Amino acid sequence: MTETPLPCVILDRPQLAENIGAVARVMANFGLSELRLVAPRDGWPQDRAWASASGADWPLNDAKVYPTVSEAIADLQQVFATTARNRELRLPVYTPREAAEHLRIAHLEGQTVGYLFGAERAGLETDDVALAQAIITIPIDPRFRSLNLAQAVALSAYEWAMSQGAKAPVSFDAKEPPADQGVMLGMYEHLERELEIAGFFHPPEKTPSMVRNLRSMFSRAHFTVQEARTFRGVITALSKGRGRVLAKLAAKKEAAGDERG
Repeated sequence: MTETPLPCVILDRPQLAENIGAVARVMANFGLSELRLVAPRDGWPQDRAWASASGADWPLNDAKVYPTVSEAIADLQQVFATTARNRELRLPVYTPREAAEHLRIAHLEGQTVGYLFGAERAGLETDDVALAQAIITIPIDPRFRSLNLAQAVALSAYEWAMSQGAKAPVSFDAKEPPADQGVMLGMYEHLERELEIAGFFHPPEKTPSMVRNLRSMFSRAHFTVQEARTFRGVITALSKGRGRVLAKLAAKKEAAGDERG
């Protein structure tokens, strides 16, 4: 059984090679690879597109060129067109997230689907939007509706990836687990001893609640063993620094006494 292709990205009359390359780059970021170009202004291929793709060459290497939108979408069963302008068309209008969910369902049903984007300056013609099954409108601030072509593709491609269950990694570095409670208890007690010496716990009757608050605060941080050791080093450095300051003050006081004597 042939696997249903992932959504393709169709660019209608793209003007700048750099923008085409940037689109290929974000497609590769989110796992899309099929790029279709409708009448690119400066022809195809264009070396500047590969330079702008920063290594995401495969969408460009396999890009197909068509003379019209209707020919570019002829084999697709669901096409969603992106536009920010109000069109007098009876088509459903979705955000990129809503659109991704609808296209996900269509894809699971074995339908071929695609995203259609217009030229940088003027966007899509109404006649081309009329060929789509739905409109995607990105909710942006009305004070500035201009959106870079690659940004528009990135938002739709990102939502497609999220609709497929993409998740952030649990941790960027999970090599060292959290410290056990014995290590943390040693850190707590070390800190509390030094705070007691420094006179932090005042008035005395509030000491238990202050200790609980401190322990709860550090517990939420999920220290690793190394972080607990580092923090204990900080406590030691501060306590030794306090000792040096007290020694200097005592020496100054003694020197002042000698001068008066």
